[in-house]
This record gives sequence, structure tokens and C-alpha cells, in this order.
Amino acid sequence: MFFLVGPTAVGKTDLAAEVAQRIGAEIISADAFQIYAGLEILTAKPDAETLANVPHHLIGEIPLTQSFDAAQFAALAKSRAEGITRRGRLVIVAGGTGLYVRALTHGLSELPSADETLRVELEATPLAELQRRYARLDPAGAGQIDLKNKRRLVRAIEVCLLTGKPFSAFRDLWGKKATVPSGVLLTRDRADFHTRIDARVAQMFERGLLEEIRQVPEIGRTASQVIGLRETRACLRKDISQAEAIAQIQLATRRYAKRQLTWFRSEPSFEPLNLTTFPPASAVDWIVRKALSSLPSPHV
Repeated sequence: MFFLVGPTAVGKTDLAAEVAQRIGAEIISADAFQIYAGLEILTAKPDAETLANVPHHLIGEIPLTQSFDAAQFAALAKSRAEGITRRGRLVIVAGGTGLYVRALTHGLSELPSADETLRVELEATPLAELQRRYARLDPAGAGQIDLKNKRRLVRAIEVCLLTGKPFSAFRDLWGKKATVPSGVLLTRDRADFHTRIDARVAQMFERGLLEEIRQVPEIGRTASQVIGLRETRACLRKDISQAEAIAQIQLATRRYAKRQLTWFRSEPSFEPLNLTTFPPASAVDWIVRKALSSLPSPHV
């Protein structure tokens, strides 16, 4: 597997497709929200032309009502990768969900399944209280996870309570199973990032985001965490204006991109490539050379 990772709006989708075409690869998406069916605009899925030109996997395959996690992703991704390899093709894993990428590069410890009663109780708890509770249960772990990510915080507390062990004790086991992944971390200068993020969010509304969300049927707990859903629904209810919704989503997306960069920079195997200073054609050539030098030749 060759990994092409980076924060939202950095330009992964187009680059991954171009590289895949050049080297005869298929793409496995490592995106926690693009895997759901629907929400094409909100999750910035590849367009129809891109999907037609290059085989993509784990995009739009899971119902919005279904919970999905890193362990399920790893099992599906490994199965798809085996099939791609049997067809004599190369595998590119492209995405921005760090936990999903780490599930492939490091494996996951055996964790207990979700307890629905406990999960409902924790999800109804204010974020600040969850942060205090986790700090008491797992002081070491409190400095290792994103304390603003309520979904991840709920899961960490759940594991602590169900196992009687700190969540960080399970995370520490990942490194013992780690492989040495080969890949590229795509980045951009901060101002460039912010411009791209702001433009993407504005374009989502121009493309019909409000109508997309208006027509969304029942949505499950995991899918409901996608950035922008809460703000768009507030706009539909007339609680905030469209301009306010756009501004709030832009801010939330910039913060999310910063957290993604922090996560991926902790993985030294991914060589950074700043797309602000690299022309697109040169970036593709550089990634192609790196991918071909690290991936085994395919077998038919």
C-alpha cells in the first residue's frame, strides 16, 4: 500500500486520481464520512468523472444510519487491497482520517464493543464534563487525544469504564504492531489552506448543500458528526443565516484541518510535500516516482 494523506481541502482527491492513472492503481478511501452513502456535497466526494476514470473503494458504501469505526474500516480496506493486488493492480490509500490510516499501519488493539446504554448517557453529557471525566480516568491519555472531538472522547471514556483500564494503555499497543508505511503527507501554506477551505465551503452552498441536507433521511450517530451538518441544519431552521452558516463551517473546517495535520506529522514515515510551492504537474511526477520506488511490482 502507498499512502497519500493530508488534511481536508489540501487536494488529495485530484492528485490521488492522477497518480493512480499513471501507475495503474486503485484507490482505497480513508475518509470517515465519504464512506457513507449520500452527503456527496457535504463530504466533498470525488465527482462522477473521477470515479469513472479510476476505481475507488469505500466511498458511498455504508448507509447513513449505520455506525462505523476504524476496526470495520481496517477489515474492509485489507480485503479490498487483497482483491486489488490479485487483479495485478497497485493500491493507493488516500484520505484524511488519521485513525483509519493508523488502523492499517499499526493495527488496533482488541477493544470492547460499544455499550448502547452507556453510550447514550455519555453522548448526553456536556463536552467540558467529558473532558474532566476522562482526565480523571486516564491522565496520560488526556494529552494524547483530541479533547474537542466528542465522539472520540466518548469512546475513550467508554473503553475505560468497560475494561477498567486507561484507554491510553490500548493505544500504546499500536506501536508494537506497526509496519513502516510508505507515503506522502500533503500540506500547504496556512494562507493557501484557508483560502481553499473558505472557497470549498462557499461552493458547497452554491452546489445545493441546503437541498442535499433537507432531503437527508434518518442519520446515525457516526455520520451525524460530519463537519457542517449541524450548521446547515441550523440554517434550514432559520436559526442562523446562510452567511453565518458558511462562516461557522469555514472556521470548524480550518480547526479540523489543523488537528489532522498535527496527527499526520506524528507519523515520520510520511514524507511531506507542500503543494503551495509545488506546481501540480511536478507534484504528480514526484509522487509517482516515490510510489513506484516503494511499491512492489504488481503480479497478474
